[in-house]
This record gives sequence, C-alpha cells and structure tokens, in this order.
Amino acid sequence: MNHPTNPGAALAEFAAGLRVEDLPPTVVARTEELFLDWAASALAAKGLHPVPQFEAFAAAMGPADGKAEILVSRARTSAYFAAWVNAASSHLVEQDDLHNSSVLHPATVVFPAALAAAQDVGASGAELIAAAVAGYEAGIRIGEFLGRSHYRIFHTTATVGTLAAAVAVGRVLRLSPAQMVHALGSAGTQAAGLWEFLRDAADSKQLHTAHAAASGLAAAYLARDGVTGAQRILDGAKGLAAGMSSDADPARLTDRLGSRWALLETSFKFHASCRHTHPAADALLAVLQRERLSHSDIASVVTRVHQGAIDVLGAVTVPTTVHQAKFSMGTVLGLIAVHGKAGLEEFRDHALTDPAVAAFRDKVRMTLDADVDAAYPQRWLGRVEVTTRTGTSFHGAIDEPKGDPGNTLTRAELEDKTRRLARFSGAASDAEIAALIARVWNLHTAASVAALL
Repeated sequence: MNHPTNPGAALAEFAAGLRVEDLPPTVVARTEELFLDWAASALAAKGLHPVPQFEAFAAAMGPADGKAEILVSRARTSAYFAAWVNAASSHLVEQDDLHNSSVLHPATVVFPAALAAAQDVGASGAELIAAAVAGYEAGIRIGEFLGRSHYRIFHTTATVGTLAAAVAVGRVLRLSPAQMVHALGSAGTQAAGLWEFLRDAADSKQLHTAHAAASGLAAAYLARDGVTGAQRILDGAKGLAAGMSSDADPARLTDRLGSRWALLETSFKFHASCRHTHPAADALLAVLQRERLSHSDIASVVTRVHQGAIDVLGAVTVPTTVHQAKFSMGTVLGLIAVHGKAGLEEFRDHALTDPAVAAFRDKVRMTLDADVDAAYPQRWLGRVEVTTRTGTSFHGAIDEPKGDPGNTLTRAELEDKTRRLARFSGAASDAEIAALIARVWNLHTAASVAALL
C-alpha cells in the first residue's frame, strides 16, 4: 500500500485486496456471530412502525421480484431495496452492535448491503464474510478518523455507514483498488444524517441506515460500471473532514491495517436501548443486587457520564414513543430498577405507561465526569451514585458493560438473544430460527447465501 499522502487510497487498496484466507479464525467466527446478531435485530422489527412504511416504499418503487431477500417479509426484490428495508429494520429495536471508539453501529449498514449484493451476484458465504470484514475495518477507521466532534451533530452510523456499505459491496463486486476509491468518493458525497430528529421523536434513524446501506451499495455498483468519485473524499480540502469534523486524524484511516482487526472490538447489545445508557444501567443493576435495594428504596440516582451521552440522551426528557424512551437515561434506569431489565418487552409494556417507571425516571440525572469522559470513546465506563430514602449513598462502577469484548455474549447467549428477538415480533418460528442459527454458524463454508430464511 504505497499511498503515504493519501490514506483513503491505502484504505481502499486494503479493502479491495482482502481475502478470507487472510483472516484469522477468530475474525471469521466473530463475523458469523455479528451476522447472526444483525439478522435477529432485523427480524425483531417486523410489523413495528416505521418498518412497514419502508417496505411499502420498496414495493412501490422496486421490482416485484428479485434475487435479494427482505428478512421481515421474506419478499424478494432488487439488491438496492433489500438493503434499504433490511437496514431500516435492523436499527429499530436498538439491539444491533456498536464499535466503541468509532461510535459506529457497523452491522446495520454493512450486512444489509453486503448480503443484498452477495445474493445479487451469487457470492459464497466466505465472500460475504470477507466483504463484511472489509466494511467493518474501513467503517470503523473512518469513524475514528472523523473524531468526537463529528458525532456531536452527525449520526455517525448514517454518515460513515454510507462509506462502510460501499466498501463491503465493493468487495463483493471485486472492485479494483482504483474503483474502490471511486466508490468511496461517491458514497462520501452522499453521506448524511443529523441528530436533530431525536428531539421530535422522528423516524429519521431508520431512514439514516436505509439510506446509508442503499446509497453505499449504489456507489459500489456505479464504480464498477465506470462512474468516478472524488479521490480525496475523506481528507480533501472540501471533503468529509473539512465539512463534518474539527478534530479529524488522518492517521486513524490506516491504523495497523491487517494486524489490528477492529471488528473484534465490536460490542453486542444486551439492553434494548441506546448504548450510551448501558454503562449506567449495568452499574445501577450491580448496586441494586449488591445492596438488595428496591426501586422504592431509592431517592435519587446520579449517573456520571461522558459528554457524548449528554449530547445524545440530553435531548429526551419525557419520551413520547417507545423508540424515544430507549434514548431516555431515566426511563432505561427506571425499567432496570422496577422490572429488573430493559428488554424489548419491558419497553413495549412499561416504558410509557408504568407510573413507577415514570417516577423513577424523574429521580435520575446525568452529570459530566472528567475521568469517564477522558476514557470515552475507547472505553464506556459506568458510574452511578445511588442515594436511598434514608440518606445512605452507594456507588456503582462498571468498566466493561455486558456485551463489550471483555464481557462479551457467548454463542449460547447470542442464540438465546436471536430466539427472543424472533419471538418478540413473530417474524420466524423456533424451527426456522434453529435452521438460521445452524446456517450462520457454517457461513464460512456455504457455497451460496441465496436464502437465509
């Protein structure tokens, strides 16, 4: 990779040349685990607003049949519209993965695009894995490159996700390094997604991932067919960093390519809420269990958080939708305190209607902690101060929330999560999920990925 002055080109060359034979077995296995987790997240959204609206748009605008599969409906359509719907659905219930230091949800943009393209061209499971790894490795590094300032205003999964999807699809299509640069250029000029939607409980988060996956896919297909893109879309004078970041670091784009497998750093989600709530949720749960406290014993909870949590969660005071409740620190901690967990059923049944949850929500406040903020985004620390009605204070500290690489979900736990998510929406029977799990655990040997369900 001889591009000392163009790190974006070096990243494109790495992604274009990545072979499944180059991947350590741990990377192959973890890619299968992330893929199963993504598919379960997509299935869990069947029938939930606004996924039917995305399905209806695809049905109206796309072909009536095609090679690519929409998971929630089993319908077949073009690769573009399959990526569109699968990306929207997999980001709705807040159970999809997250990479800490890039603050990127890779699965919800990489897998919809890569799977749709793989089904379109008849790629093998090994080729899908190589493509997904390319998308993860590029997307994570681009997210790290754009820095903390980017995430304050821009939803990184929407912006960076467009480029990650383009790289994954580019690898499926076997783009040359030069074509991959063009795909990045076309993807980057389409990158968009703003956090303002959260204040209004708007549905834009699903549009963000749908647009990112489909637009990234389009960028790669266009590059294959000769459409050119900017050569310095990442660090050029009028590129992404110039317009969307004040702390961009180009060195992050090529950080230990081929030796640091950033995909392995990705976290699974345990609670069905915004990842910024998870450290505090785990810390509170630890205090409740250790001190044998009930929600009625507690007078106040102070969560010591990083600035990113305040930027995202501070927009929600009294949630008006279930999805918005997933971005309310008080609601998430209220579900933990009152019901013992913050899963899909708890959000559906109690987040907006349980007076005890609402009362607990009003006892919770966030405060910026310098040490927690300094560790972020590489580490997401959980720190809480719980004060009881009798005036006693207890402290909770979690350094690795459940699902982080050092506190990960086992394959058995991922299988259980997959079954729970499918049952929640009724998107697949237990027998179908058992078959899906078996298929995914052997993805690296599959001659074809033509049908998941």
